[in-house]
Amino acid sequence: MPHGVASGGAAILRPTVLSNVERAHVTHQFPAITRLGLGGVALLLVLAGSALPAVASPADTARSTAPPTVEEQRLDRAVPQEILRRSGFDALAPRFAHALEGARGYAQAERVVNRHGSALWRRAVDRAQGRGAATGDLSRGDDRPLYWARLALSRELRAWTPRFALDDQRRKALHTALETSSRGQQDIRHPGRQVKRVLVTGFDPFTLDRDVRIGNPSGASALAMDGTLVRTAEGPARIEAVVFPVRWTDFAEGAVERALARQLPHLDLFTTISQGRQGRFDVERTNGAWRGGFPDNENLARTGTVPVTDPASQPQWTSTTLPYRQLAEAETGPFPVYDNTQVTEIPAGATQPVTRPDGPTPGSTARAGGGGDYLSNRSPTGPPCSATGWACRSCRAAICTRRSCSSARGTRTRRRGRSPTPASSATARTSCARYGRWCRRR
Repeated sequence: MPHGVASGGAAILRPTVLSNVERAHVTHQFPAITRLGLGGVALLLVLAGSALPAVASPADTARSTAPPTVEEQRLDRAVPQEILRRSGFDALAPRFAHALEGARGYAQAERVVNRHGSALWRRAVDRAQGRGAATGDLSRGDDRPLYWARLALSRELRAWTPRFALDDQRRKALHTALETSSRGQQDIRHPGRQVKRVLVTGFDPFTLDRDVRIGNPSGASALAMDGTLVRTAEGPARIEAVVFPVRWTDFAEGAVERALARQLPHLDLFTTISQGRQGRFDVERTNGAWRGGFPDNENLARTGTVPVTDPASQPQWTSTTLPYRQLAEAETGPFPVYDNTQVTEIPAGATQPVTRPDGPTPGSTARAGGGGDYLSNRSPTGPPCSATGWACRSCRAAICTRRSCSSARGTRTRRRGRSPTPASSATARTSCARYGRWCRRR
């Protein structure tokens, strides 16, 4: 099984052993006010849109329906049903199905999907943070009701036969809307500039065929932190959180980019959290551009280099810009923080992978970052400039930091009397002050 710790400073929280469906799930409590050290920031590009309605025959509509996915089929097992019932989330899918039946057109259906998806996310966050009456007898910190309720809504949407034409493309757009709204991606709110802006990402439960009772502490952490205000040495900071699926296809189709592209240029800190080593926190120094093939929640495996739009511009390795030394030296109680520099590489000129404890060597080919070769390895911590599509042409793994790269401000530095060029320009370039070379847009 791969390591599940992401390269941006990940965590493993010690599980609390409970009975029945609570067993194998991790619960934890966060204080209302915490201290947080702010370091560098990170990630990716692209944004997707949605389609428009049309009118057609019932036969056209019927062709758009599809059987449940592998994930959705697990809903029929006893444990997921018990989780939904004991959390009070079992009534959400029937309400959603009823609302869909009343949709007279695509626009109305899209509103229904977004409304119910966002309501599911807010309900899960409120439950985790102790707001409102506790429904059911499962722990408030349980992330599994959100996961299984989302799948229940998704299955209702997949089986729904609308009163209007709905081709496969439009139905897929509705599923995308349900995914984004129920994962907190439409709920991100940035405060004024006097408050630091932090974005944290977590993951769904996985390895459910091994143990369907399992939860994911990173998803629970995201729910516990979403919308909270914390105090730091540099002033107050607001934390927003989203949760990603554990599916190779979603990552290949740009789910991370769609979620984060608009957000990262405005952040002071971005980090991803994922389930990892027991009893410790790992700051994963380096991640690698390699997918190791461990099956996802659809029981699909992907092996090969991480796909990107321009393979020629892709580095084999990228490094975190979090203040890993300070984090490793900080007092963190019973859970120490480690600066994890281990990678697996194929050295330049070699053919077999080797594991190195102190990071990659020049010219090597990635086989695993510090967080392994699974999906969390695809979510590095990096600078805001990479969010707008910038990458250092020469410094590669050592990507520019927020303070040194002027593209973080949306412009390039003045050069030979020229005016700044917007970072949105396809031909724009920016100077990497840290490394003294030009960056180019991917």
